Amino acid sequence: MLGWRLIRCFSSTTKPLSYGQMQHRAIIGLGSNKGDREFYLQSARFLIEKELGSILQRSSVIETPSWGFDSDPFLNQVVVMETSLGPLALLDGLQSIERRLGRTQKSYLKDGKPVYHARTIDLDILDYDRMRYHDERLTLPHPHIAERDFVLASLNELNLNLTNHEDTL
Repeated sequence: MLGWRLIRCFSSTTKPLSYGQMQHRAIIGLGSNKGDREFYLQSARFLIEKELGSILQRSSVIETPSWGFDSDPFLNQVVVMETSLGPLALLDGLQSIERRLGRTQKSYLKDGKPVYHARTIDLDILDYDRMRYHDERLTLPHPHIAERDFVLASLNELNLNLTNHEDTL
């Protein structure tokens, strides 16, 4: 309890930490290319804030061609959020939101190559506390950041650089 009180006393420039829970910064990519794309982005942001943490910043919404497959164009956005969840719990929460907003398929590998499809909503963790992490469910930072111009443009708008993971947020 003493440690929690010391943290509260010396963190006046950040949001108060409740019950000693550490807050983490995550950068999430949002995309939609099926149905009412604006509605799905707005709904995803609402559910992220309601269930997973606070959105601190958000980029403009931009329309881009589909990436990695032929389909309708995407609306894309990047948000910076604060959460008390760990990276895998955050991933679980984002995937739950995807399912509730009508996403029925996940991308998969076929002959070693990714297979993508149209979707109502796609929520990707691009970065989590500048962490390097890899398992069968999650790779941090997201492995395709530097290949996706719409992600780089949104990060640039928010004055974030994730292509050199040594930089700080």
